[in-house]
Amino acid sequence: MANKQLFSHSFYRLGSFAYRHRKGMVLSWLALLVVLSVFTIKLPGLLAGSGFEMPGEAATVIDILHEDFDVKASQVIVLFESNALKTGQDDFQHFVQTTLTQLAEDVQPDAIRSPYENPYLMQENLAYAVVEFDHSPDDLHGYLGQIRAALANLPDTLATLPITTSITGDPVFKDDIKTTSQRDLLRAELIGVPAALIILLFAFGGLIAAMVPLMIGMVTVVVAMGVLYWFGMQMDLSIFLLNVVPMIGLALSIDFALLLVNRFREELESSHDNIQDSVATSVATAGRAVAISGLCVLLGLSALLLLQVEIFRTVALGGIIVVLLAVISAVTFLPAVLGLLGQRVNKLMLFKRRNNHPAAWYAFAQFVMKRPVLMMSGAIGVLVIALLPIRGIEFTIPETSTIPASYESRIAYETIEAAFGKSELYPVVMIAEMPSEVMENNQLEQLYALVTALEADEQVMKVGSIFSYTGSTSVRELNALYQEPASRAAIASVLSQFVSGNKTVLHVFLEGDPISKSARDWVRVWDEKTFPFTLLIGGKTKQQQEIYDDIYQKAPIAFGWILFSTFIILAFSFHSIFIPIKAILMNILSLGATFGILVWIFQAGHLTGLLQFEPDAIAIILPIFIFSVVFGLSMDYEVFLISRIHERYLATKDNDQAVLLGLTTTSRIITSAAAIIIVITGAFAFTEIAIVKQMGVGIALAIFIDATIVRMVLVPSVMKLMGKWNWWPSRA
Repeated sequence: MANKQLFSHSFYRLGSFAYRHRKGMVLSWLALLVVLSVFTIKLPGLLAGSGFEMPGEAATVIDILHEDFDVKASQVIVLFESNALKTGQDDFQHFVQTTLTQLAEDVQPDAIRSPYENPYLMQENLAYAVVEFDHSPDDLHGYLGQIRAALANLPDTLATLPITTSITGDPVFKDDIKTTSQRDLLRAELIGVPAALIILLFAFGGLIAAMVPLMIGMVTVVVAMGVLYWFGMQMDLSIFLLNVVPMIGLALSIDFALLLVNRFREELESSHDNIQDSVATSVATAGRAVAISGLCVLLGLSALLLLQVEIFRTVALGGIIVVLLAVISAVTFLPAVLGLLGQRVNKLMLFKRRNNHPAAWYAFAQFVMKRPVLMMSGAIGVLVIALLPIRGIEFTIPETSTIPASYESRIAYETIEAAFGKSELYPVVMIAEMPSEVMENNQLEQLYALVTALEADEQVMKVGSIFSYTGSTSVRELNALYQEPASRAAIASVLSQFVSGNKTVLHVFLEGDPISKSARDWVRVWDEKTFPFTLLIGGKTKQQQEIYDDIYQKAPIAFGWILFSTFIILAFSFHSIFIPIKAILMNILSLGATFGILVWIFQAGHLTGLLQFEPDAIAIILPIFIFSVVFGLSMDYEVFLISRIHERYLATKDNDQAVLLGLTTTSRIITSAAAIIIVITGAFAFTEIAIVKQMGVGIALAIFIDATIVRMVLVPSVMKLMGKWNWWPSRA
């Protein structure tokens, strides 16, 4: 075996082991596939919600409302609209009340709030009822079907009235997201997998060689999702797992397999049909590069665990499992398959095999190496121009805009928002926990002082409390109502809803948008105030404030961890200080350019016709998600390219020749590998869920920039200029 000393002995032995036990290895993986595929099919049923939840004060308020104030866990909104009738007319009222009676009989919810019992649920020509359940929003799929069936089968006497019905609310959104995510996954696979196969055919020229990476990728993803089923039995997992795991797993597994199959074919050609040595050498070289890049991806994804927002933890868990399995399958399952195939990997050739050193790539490499300053300056200039729009980046937590504008649930909710205003729909919920019973005089005095202070705040439109809900303007008036038996009975329903022992609920309605930055700032200010009692703040404003704060506070730590771990891995792998510094700086620059283009597309509203989306701010999870995933993925090409250059350098001690030949021998395969990730992740650009669309476009863009401008131009230019300093302090 030529130059065996250059290869990692442990990986070489692993490759030899996989070859010697190739039949058992393949059978073991296939058995694992068969067993876990059963659970993969069941996984979607366990997934729930968007993942924009986290433990915190807002979650505590929700728990108290459920436990102490009998607020139901889920609320489905039924909207009644008419262009011809007013809500005050008998026909409209008859329609609503009859419909709600039928819903109560057919669906049997835990409670129904009628607009005719709660006038604040009505406007001039529309009204909505709230159908409440004690079940989690994620467990209402069957109930939603019953509600839709009931609304579609109203009595004939109602069918003639010019009133339309539709349903919306958090359970409906989550159900729509789950259904659409499954459909999106199928759509993306129908686009991405055939496109990947075409790229593999052009890369290898043969059907057998092209099918192997595709098979490895599919097996890896199915096994990973089967494993995740068992995690889903123990913890809540976001529905976006359905998109993230296949997106990352399929792209990375095929990429890893592509590199190994390519190296295996090279070794077969040079070792004159020594299959065992070809397998072992492929694992010791390309397999080692796969393990290093996989470790970079794993460490990048592990940074997401620092954040408490559920979607980050879901993505981290799913990503870590599928990447770990992608690496393991690449260095065990794939070598065993190649060992069984041997020279048959080159059967069913559809195109003439290309030379390993094609003239076009060699000429391109020479062109770059002869003009390092010019090429470096040009590449940096292009990236800086692409980066410029990032100055105007705005972030958002995806809500109703996550689903398409044509969906009934979104149309109905936006109708309600327009009619009633966001401030009315999203009050800040406060729970005052007094030292003793709320209705004691001294406790009421303290509560009244809080209400007065809130009403004096210029950002507060109004405050709903036991004072306003009982029509009391002072502690004395409320005390008088409470002490008199007749009036006490009259306000009993209000007290039961807003007072529970030593706890009471307040609704604070803010001026302007309750989920804006100024609203979040207002919540932070009031959260820091001190009172002679405990004040807990909840509601959508508080929930968003906690999510933003968690991301802004912990994202720098996560970024720092990714940079530090990447530096250590690359420095250890190549015994160089400059190589990891160069890789990190170039990745930061290329990712900056990626986000600049994302802002230009999604925020500024370009390419809306092609990608079918509505202009909106960038999803707040996107920067750290793409940074953690792509920073690791891009190391795939960095490690593969630098490994080849390092091999040449160790053999020749000629930096320029090593860079030139390393670039030449890897350009075609790096381009093919990048193209596979681009088509698989880019296929998600044509899905319906907005956040998934942004993820797919973002990863595809980042990989395109990294594999072309950075890897093919910037890296060789800089390495040419640095000369032997590339390998400092190594003495090799």
